[in-house]
Amino acid sequence: MDSLSYKTQVATKASIKKAWLLVDAESMVLGRMASQVARLLMGKHKTYYTPSMDCGDKVVIINASKVRLTGKKMTDKKIIRHTGYPGGQRIESPKEVLAGKRPEKLVELAIRRMLPKNRIGRQMYTNLHVFAGDKHEHEAQQPKEIKFA
Repeated sequence: MDSLSYKTQVATKASIKKAWLLVDAESMVLGRMASQVARLLMGKHKTYYTPSMDCGDKVVIINASKVRLTGKKMTDKKIIRHTGYPGGQRIESPKEVLAGKRPEKLVELAIRRMLPKNRIGRQMYTNLHVFAGDKHEHEAQQPKEIKFA
């Protein structure tokens, strides 16, 4: 029996291979999709996953403005942000966010809040590209389409 076959793999910058993945968010439930995408961004689906390294893939999400929320979350849920000034707390519902200037912000927030809250999590977030419509600017990378069960 070879004793080297039982060694744990640890990812290094040279051994990490980032793939481009495409997710169509049309009529998908926001939270379920966000947890799957966060898993792809962290690299937990890879055999050489290492918590201290950014070994996840690059993910492109299209049709983010057509995402679904279950129950009465579209009107009852509150998204809170702060401008940084005294009395600058702003509260919006997901319906208002989707109708606003940046409807993809709802998907970005859901995924960002599922990533680790440290510098590796901020690095993982830079691998996410969200678009409100069905056009995206990463066609040259030939992303592979992913379907969630």
